[in-house]
Amino acid sequence: MAVQAVTVNLPEPLYERLARRAIRTHRTVEAEIVEAVSSSLPEEPGELPADMAEAIAALHLLDDEDLWRAARTCLAPEKAADLEELHIKRQGEGLSASETEALATLMSETTRIMLVRSRAAALLKQRGHDVSGLRQEHEP
Repeated sequence: MAVQAVTVNLPEPLYERLARRAIRTHRTVEAEIVEAVSSSLPEEPGELPADMAEAIAALHLLDDEDLWRAARTCLAPEKAADLEELHIKRQGEGLSASETEALATLMSETTRIMLVRSRAAALLKQRGHDVSGLRQEHEP
């Protein structure tokens, strides 16, 4: 990937926050800025990342039973616990590079699952099914 150098003047308080976060996460200030910018910019309007688009591409071909199964899919309990633990650690002491990568992987998987669930539910609703009970199935 090509890299473009940009000079940005940051207010001192913002720079200090980024510097503290960089220390906690064992990364550079530059890496923190890149993450902050990239996480705040959505994909192009209406465009999904390729892996997400692939996850829902063939859902419309599934029968109702398989769609219900897809609509009820959730993150494995051990992965959900790992995700929560990493979020808490990130807020407190920061994450190492490998932990940051693990968190990104778990977040991507969670996003993919939510996308599949919502698309499957939408298809079921289009087919005349009442999907209102799906929300209650995943509430604590």
